Amino acid sequence: MKGGMGNLMKQAQQMQQKMMKLQEEIAKKTLDASVGGGMVIETMNGKSEVLRIKIEPQVVDPNDVEMLEDLVVAGVNEALRKAQEMMAEEMSKLTGGLKIPGLSL
Repeated sequence: MKGGMGNLMKQAQQMQQKMMKLQEEIAKKTLDASVGGGMVIETMNGKSEVLRIKIEPQVVDPNDVEMLEDLVVAGVNEALRKAQEMMAEEMSKLTGGLKIPGLSL
């Protein structure tokens, strides 16, 4: 029984090392989210940090700042959704598709 527990601990440590490596790899990845027909593009990394926001000049209307604000919010939310999707996909590869409670990036 002791050997079984030791083996389980070793597997847990290996999984933890793989997760740490995966987190490092994901942090280096970037993704773009486009809203408003490409008028606003958000670039985010795998750590869910916004790296860039590109706004086309024609969408900047001093009389309709609210629309630009909405586009920026929508872009950030779309980028976050894509980042979470990317993380879930990578985690699924690591766990072989198993849903393990408490195991996330």
